[in-house]
Amino acid sequence: MTEVGRSSAELALTLPGRDGPGVRLAWAAATDVGLRRKLNEDSYIAESPIFAVADGMGGHSAGDVASAAVVNRLALALGADFIEPAAIELALHDATEDIARAAEDLPLGVGTTVTGAALTLHEGEPYWVVFNVGDSRVYAIELDSGERPGTLGALVQVTVDHSVVQELVAAGLIRPEDAESHPESNVITRAVGFNAEPRIDFWAVPARTGLRLLLCSDGLSKELDDPQISGLLTHGLNPADTAAALVAAALDSGGRDNVTAVVVDVVASDGDFELDDTTPRAGRRRSE
Repeated sequence: MTEVGRSSAELALTLPGRDGPGVRLAWAAATDVGLRRKLNEDSYIAESPIFAVADGMGGHSAGDVASAAVVNRLALALGADFIEPAAIELALHDATEDIARAAEDLPLGVGTTVTGAALTLHEGEPYWVVFNVGDSRVYAIELDSGERPGTLGALVQVTVDHSVVQELVAAGLIRPEDAESHPESNVITRAVGFNAEPRIDFWAVPARTGLRLLLCSDGLSKELDDPQISGLLTHGLNPADTAAALVAAALDSGGRDNVTAVVVDVVASDGDFELDDTTPRAGRRRSE
């Protein structure tokens, strides 16, 4: 596996044309090989303004090569306080070419999922550009905020899985609660690699005070249900302890796969948001 970045108790960023820190972030990551795998093929980047988790596939360490290619290309886009979505697209395009070169002698091909959040500006205000290819996920939850002290929001899955079972659920052919036990629960419909140009979904999420993001591989989301994830995210722990607790809980629930969690907090934000949150709502799918 490849790890880029380190935990941060707090980072202050200035918004253009304003005095003082406009956004303050805190984050941490945790990962584990799991209880049944010999190699950790997950990789992650946790370094503002880019946070992402990649879950490689291909076997015999090839998945590790693919996930590493993604986070290493994303790392090359670091340097500014904010990033344009086009830089994410370019990084994943270049990672696809890197993977193709590394896997040219492997007949079945190599690929990886990737999901993440990049801090960007829209008309001078801070937003998260959430991106996804595959079935790794980004969740969001609103913790106690200055605007509404003492309140907690509901856990929201920002990303939509690119998987066979998600398509069956969206078509009403199976129930969401039956997806995990379906025989094709591990089959994804999009990936970075396999000699195909990546098809990326994007969403915009305002970087409001009190927002907490969780980026994770399916080794976590397939072991823990939404109430378990929500409970750990709202337990009052800092990002480092929260990420560690999430990974430990996934191991306690079976640890059938590699497990990676990146937790990012918007500690404070002076943003004045006009663009709506484009997170998918129940019953609505983003068009292809």
